[in-house]
Amino acid sequence: MADKNTPPKGLQERMERNIWGLLIVVAIVLSVGGIVEIVPLFYLKSTEEANRFPEIVWQEAGTTPIVSVKYETDADGNALRFKTDDQGNFLKKDNGELVHDPKRGVLRTVETTWNWKPGDGIRPYTALELWGRDIYQREGCYLCHSQQVRPFRDERERYGHYSLASESMFDHPFQWGSKRTGPDMARLGGKYSDEWHRQHLRDPRAVVPESVMPGYPWLDEEDINPRKMQRHMKGLRAIGVPYSDADIDAATGLLHGKTGMDAMVAYLQVLGTMAKLDPGVVYRE
Repeated sequence: MADKNTPPKGLQERMERNIWGLLIVVAIVLSVGGIVEIVPLFYLKSTEEANRFPEIVWQEAGTTPIVSVKYETDADGNALRFKTDDQGNFLKKDNGELVHDPKRGVLRTVETTWNWKPGDGIRPYTALELWGRDIYQREGCYLCHSQQVRPFRDERERYGHYSLASESMFDHPFQWGSKRTGPDMARLGGKYSDEWHRQHLRDPRAVVPESVMPGYPWLDEEDINPRKMQRHMKGLRAIGVPYSDADIDAATGLLHGKTGMDAMVAYLQVLGTMAKLDPGVVYRE
């Protein structure tokens, strides 16, 4: 055993005897290592596959709305607003006409047109999908489900093409996860019907008897606040997500009358459907 009165020999022994000095040296070493690994990610073009393969990204994002929403207008083309009850249903007069409320009323959607279709490329989420993603985060779904298919043969055979970093370019934060109590979700979109997802979310064991997932039946009753979502989308646009004014305005029409269950299903159904990935192309170096 070393004598406390014996002078330390060398830097290592000095650090072992000085806890604060040891902590400072460890912090410096870890910081340098982290900087060396992280800084290149900001300027290397190979970090995101979209830099080398721009076709996997929807190039019209930010200029063309993902979904065009047409609202009911008057004879002069001005959008009309109508009064609703607490459940979001339009109020009617005795003669069946809707009750106008020019200041605080809700726009009434008469037509929606998708300008993007599956496979056109990676794009930001619509207002409904984004609300569903927020529920996914809120309920901690990422604790049991990952969203990253690793480039291994068994995973590709089970889930499909391995995940690309660019597929999460508009996710804040990303939902890669690190645990699979349940299956990976990265390629879930289109695998099951909307009704299957609704039943599975209400009562998982009704469709998957061995499931340990809890049910979320209250999502059928969860209201959606379009104005809150519009503020959320504006915040995402401020940090680089290419939402156009039309995308944000469309939230009113896309969310009116929808529930948390509708939003969750919309989010699950879009996962893995945005980009059409070619199995013969090597996207990673």
